Amino acid sequence: MTVGHRERTVRAGAFAAVSVALFCIQVDFFALNLAIPGIAAELRVTAAAAQWTLSAYMLAIGCLFIVGGRLGDLFGRRPVLLCGLGLFAAASAGCAAAPGLGALVACRIVQGVGAALVFPTSVSVISNTFPDATRSRALGAAFGVANLGTALGPFVGGGLTDGPGWRWIFWLLAPLSGAALLTAAVFVPDSRDESAPRQIDLPGCAAVVGCLAALTLAVERGSAWGWGSARTLVLLGASVGCGVLFVRHERRVPHPLVDFRLFRNLSFDLVTAMGSVCNMGYGVTVFLATLSLQEVRGLSALAAGAVFLAPALVVALTGPLGGRLATRMRPTAVMAAAGVVAGTGMVALAAVESWWLYVPVFAWCGLGLGLGWTFSSVATQQVVSPARAGEASGVVLTCLVTLGAVALAAAASAITALTPRHSPQDAYDTVLRTGGAVILAAALVVAVVHRRLVSLGVLPPARGRG
Repeated sequence: MTVGHRERTVRAGAFAAVSVALFCIQVDFFALNLAIPGIAAELRVTAAAAQWTLSAYMLAIGCLFIVGGRLGDLFGRRPVLLCGLGLFAAASAGCAAAPGLGALVACRIVQGVGAALVFPTSVSVISNTFPDATRSRALGAAFGVANLGTALGPFVGGGLTDGPGWRWIFWLLAPLSGAALLTAAVFVPDSRDESAPRQIDLPGCAAVVGCLAALTLAVERGSAWGWGSARTLVLLGASVGCGVLFVRHERRVPHPLVDFRLFRNLSFDLVTAMGSVCNMGYGVTVFLATLSLQEVRGLSALAAGAVFLAPALVVALTGPLGGRLATRMRPTAVMAAAGVVAGTGMVALAAVESWWLYVPVFAWCGLGLGLGWTFSSVATQQVVSPARAGEASGVVLTCLVTLGAVALAAAASAITALTPRHSPQDAYDTVLRTGGAVILAAALVVAVVHRRLVSLGVLPPARGRG
């Protein structure tokens, strides 16, 4: 076997392992929403209690992305990826066999820890395995597979819940993630940040985890506890306090968990901000569409999931599309265009009633929103050093997930406030229109700021350079 053939085989195997891993995480992330009633009924708990299966996962994954990404940079991306996949596969089997809610929630936390190790490390594996010429396309293709899991999640969750039962969501994920683990063990090469010592900034980890855990828990449970309740306010205060400690600590240590010079990169800032806004819109749109299809239009979980098939195909295509656009357009131009498509789609979705318009408009939403959040991960890898690819990916994913949770909480609170005076569908449409307007405004700001920075010479005018 020639050296060139061996390298191509390694890259193909690493790509397959990473793609399947990301697919599993995204299916898991979006499939369980439609299974909550089934879980509550089988385990004989309330729907509010069953909601902890989602909150626990969000809590674990949201607060550990930065730590997971940096662990891969420092101690080797291959061992961290294998550890994360092992945790995710074992926890998936544990969820499937859980005898009660407590065991299910505990396994969901372990799943979240595994996913927090896998996701940013997978991005940095691709960044360090593929050369510059093909890196963007490889990342785009991997996110295309991941996006298929994102969009198919509701269909898979609804179909399995209505069919053999919600446990089969996890019985599906366990062997798939196990296959990804075996493939990664064979093909994924090891790499790390050679400029940093093999030691982790433990005080920084504790501070950032405390900050994000408190914020995530407050956002996830705030509507149930009350936004003015003592528990919510204490958690929000703890989040701010830990955040301040984290920033102060990171500015003093020689090898920080997050190098704040990263945020001096204006391309990184603009792309991350626009990607976060698009991901917020995606989460809100999927949430509202699920409610509308089931509660207003009266569809079953399976039928509601089937409506997501058209957006599923479009969202899956945004990964490869983003990879191609990365070599042809400035990242901020792509993000602004994605925001325009997403914003117009959300506003239009709030106005349509007939099925022949609803499904294609929903797909149009998927094009803009999917491209927005996917391309943010692809583009930011272009503007950072491969040595710190995991750190950058962890920061981007933390922004996406944390702000996505904030957006969902805000949407739920807005619906609660609107429904006494408006019908549920009117409330959903109002939130959709508001979200679309916010995304359109953000796209305009990104376009104007980028144009101004180019005119001042702060950003280069060359294509494909942000």
